[in-house]
Amino acid sequence: MSTAERSAPHLQWSIVVPVKVLARAKTRLSGAAGPHRRALALAVAADTVSAALRCARVRHVIVVTDDPVPAAELGALGARVVPDEPGAGLNPALVHGAARGRESAPGTGVGALSADLPALRPDELGRALDAAARVPEAFVPDAAGVGTTLYTARPGVPFAPAFGRDSRTAHRARGARELALGGIDSLRRDVDTLDDLRAALALGAGPRTAAVAGLLPALRPSA
Repeated sequence: MSTAERSAPHLQWSIVVPVKVLARAKTRLSGAAGPHRRALALAVAADTVSAALRCARVRHVIVVTDDPVPAAELGALGARVVPDEPGAGLNPALVHGAARGRESAPGTGVGALSADLPALRPDELGRALDAAARVPEAFVPDAAGVGTTLYTARPGVPFAPAFGRDSRTAHRARGARELALGGIDSLRRDVDTLDDLRAALALGAGPRTAAVAGLLPALRPSA
């Protein structure tokens, strides 16, 4: 094993989190969340970013958003906020955020993390990042086994995320290593539907998400 491989688990990371404009966020939860949909979307993003900031392997978190509301709240948590450029979709926005991360911390790896992980545990993210540090590119599939919750590239490796429909297959096709790790359920549990939210709450969602979820009739014990 080379010196670089032995030291790889100690690599620090710049993590890019894309956050939608709240008016377009969590639309699949519209029926269940009703008037609380935007608050829920913001709470989920805030719990995700807060957990990432507490991860020992994360140097900084870069939030890409054009919405001033999450920009202010997530910036107050300690994230660096950059605009959604070049306005050409998710993957170009992530590439833009990653470039900003590499400018400010050239020696770090860069990763794209879903903003929909309200149960995220810092230690589980750290385990995944340590595994990712051993290969040029890596990704973590979501709980459904179709999407991706984390994509990473080591320093000096082109950052080429392939989020979108069936991103698990797309990342595999591009040569990224799938991280088949146990014990990272919180990193794989993204939230798009009411059942996803129930599963995240069962894992132990962050305080902001739990507070808003408590307002939803569909999640009350009598529902």
